[in-house]
Amino acid sequence: MSAVAPVRPARTWRPPATGPVLDGSGETIVPTSTIERTRVETGGHEKYDRLIAAAQNLPRLKVAVVHPCDEAALGAALEAAALGIIEPILVGPPGKIAAAAAAIGAELAPFRLVEAAHSHDAADKAVALVRAGEAEALMKGSLHTDEVMAAVVRREGGLRTARRVSHCFVMDVPGHATPLIVTDAAVNIAPTLEEKRDITQNAIDLAHALGVDRVRVAIVSAMETVNARVPSTLDAAALCKMADRDQITGAALDGPLALDNAIDLGAARIKKIRSPVAGQANVLVVPNLEAGNMLAKSLTFLARADAAGIVLGARVPIILTSRADSELTRLASCAVASLYAAAQRAARPIPEV
Repeated sequence: MSAVAPVRPARTWRPPATGPVLDGSGETIVPTSTIERTRVETGGHEKYDRLIAAAQNLPRLKVAVVHPCDEAALGAALEAAALGIIEPILVGPPGKIAAAAAAIGAELAPFRLVEAAHSHDAADKAVALVRAGEAEALMKGSLHTDEVMAAVVRREGGLRTARRVSHCFVMDVPGHATPLIVTDAAVNIAPTLEEKRDITQNAIDLAHALGVDRVRVAIVSAMETVNARVPSTLDAAALCKMADRDQITGAALDGPLALDNAIDLGAARIKKIRSPVAGQANVLVVPNLEAGNMLAKSLTFLARADAAGIVLGARVPIILTSRADSELTRLASCAVASLYAAAQRAARPIPEV
C-alpha cells in the first residue's frame, strides 16, 4: 500500500504588514433572483468642458452641416450654435431637414439653408461652400462617412492639400489626466510609412491647437522592441528617425511602444524604458485602422470614455461624428474643430495641390 502524501494547507494571501488586518468570519448569501444596480459613473468629462469653454471664446466657426436629416445630427449642430461655437449652414433636402427640426421642436428660421437633392449632392454643395470661402469647416450629418470623404478628396473640386487626410479621436478618458489623441482609426486602412508621417504630423498640429504644451507621441505596436517580422515596429523606428531629421516636427516621438508602457509610467519603469514619451504619451499613433478603431471603442465602451472625432489634412477641418455619440461628444467635436481652425488661421496653412 502506497503512502498518502500529507495535504498541504491552502496558501492565504495577506497584504503587506503596513497596518492593522481585520480578522473574523463572514457569511456568503447567494441571491435567488436578478439584482439590478445603477451603473457606476467613473467621473465627469471636465476635459471636454474646458475645450468647449475655450471654443466659446472664439468667433463662431462657419460650418457647412452635410445632410442633417435626423434628430441627432441636426440637434447637435443647433446645440453647438446655441452655445456660440458654430454658425451652421444646413445643406440638404429642405423637407427632411424640416421634419427633423419638427421632431426636436427646433426653429430653423435663424439659419441659412442650402437646398440639395440627396446626400451625395449635399456633400458636393458643402465642399463648394468651402471653396467659395463661405464655410470654414464641414460637419457630417446623417450620411455615410464615405460620401463626405469622396467629395473632400476629389482631385477636381475637392479640398485636397499636400498633406494626407487623416482622422483623430480626441478622447476624454475618466481617470486619465489629459485628453488622449488616437490616430488613425477611421480613414486610412493600412497606411504606408510616408502616410504615417502625415498622420503623425496632423495629430501633432491638432495637439498644439488644443493647447498641449509638450506633445509626446507614442508610435504604438504590440511590443517595445524592433522586430523585423513585425512591420509596425520597423515603421515606428523609422518615424522616430524622421523626427530626428525634422521630417516630423513639433513633438517628442518614441516607438515602438506597447500600449501599457506608452501611457503608464509604472509599466515603462518596470521594462526600463526611459524616454520623454514612455509612460506619458498624449498622442497614440496606431499601426492601422483596425487597431485604432478597436482601441478607441474599447476605451469608449469599457472605460466610459468619450471620443470626439475630427478629420485633418484637408483645407478645412471635418467634424466626423458617429450615430452612437453622445451630445457632449458631438459638441466637443465642434469645439475641437473651432480650436484647430483658429490655430490654422494664425499659422501658415497647409499648401494645396
